[in-house]
Amino acid sequence: MKKIFIALTAILLFISCENSNRDSIVGLSKQEEKSTEAEEDRKEERFVSTVGDSETTQNQNGQDKAKKTQQDIIAKQDWDKKIIKTANLNLEVKDYNGYNSSLRDKIRQAGGYVAQEQQSQTEYKIENAITIKIPVDQFDNAVNLITAGVEELNEKKITSQDVTTEVVDTKSRLETRKQVRLRYLDLLKQAKNMAEILTVQSEINEIQEEIESAAGRIEYLSHSSSFSTINLTFYQVLNEAAINADKPSFAARLSNAFQFGWNWIGELSIGIISIWPLLLTVFVIFIFYKRSGKPKPGQA
Repeated sequence: MKKIFIALTAILLFISCENSNRDSIVGLSKQEEKSTEAEEDRKEERFVSTVGDSETTQNQNGQDKAKKTQQDIIAKQDWDKKIIKTANLNLEVKDYNGYNSSLRDKIRQAGGYVAQEQQSQTEYKIENAITIKIPVDQFDNAVNLITAGVEELNEKKITSQDVTTEVVDTKSRLETRKQVRLRYLDLLKQAKNMAEILTVQSEINEIQEEIESAAGRIEYLSHSSSFSTINLTFYQVLNEAAINADKPSFAARLSNAFQFGWNWIGELSIGIISIWPLLLTVFVIFIFYKRSGKPKPGQA
């Protein structure tokens, strides 16, 4: 019996140890599962965060691309615009010859050319009126170069005219007239007699004139918008005291009045003499009328 009791006790102790070991293993397994779940949760959070950042980056890149595309479109629209710019400048300079020479260099530097020039000189001043053509992208720079270092800027007026709509409309009409001309050319091939040929050819000639006129207008507007115009007048005062030299004095004006009156009388006399046949005819008719209207003696 004693041996049986000891054996049962040993068996119970063994079973107790096995249960304890299983609980420990189960506990460790649960802890490992919790750790694994926590790690998975952290990985998922990191993945979600990464995906979110990626989506944000993609959205930002998409917005940047859309913005860039819009800017490119706007830039293209601005490039396609046809704007005629004109500047009117009036300057007083210290050294006419020096400024005139430097002006030519500035015009060449800006890629422009002189379209028209007129120089005049009086006792009071020497003056030059010049029309300059400048590429549109150099317009502002050229105006600044021309007005730099002058004695006095008397006038500066800049105007802009947007002719984009007119160019587009003219091009559209030009293409339409070309299509109409092609149809008339087909009709010309189908003409059966000379009358039909002449009628169709007359229409073709009119359409051709309209096409050439539209093409010329487009070329003019394109050139005017490619090259801006600067109307520049600059002068140097030579003699301050001679500012009123061109205005005649009272005695001179009185003498001119007498001379003008004498010339007028002379021109009137020449005019009367030149129509002497008419005057003679009027005089004869007057004499005849007087004599025929006078009553004879003995008539009441």
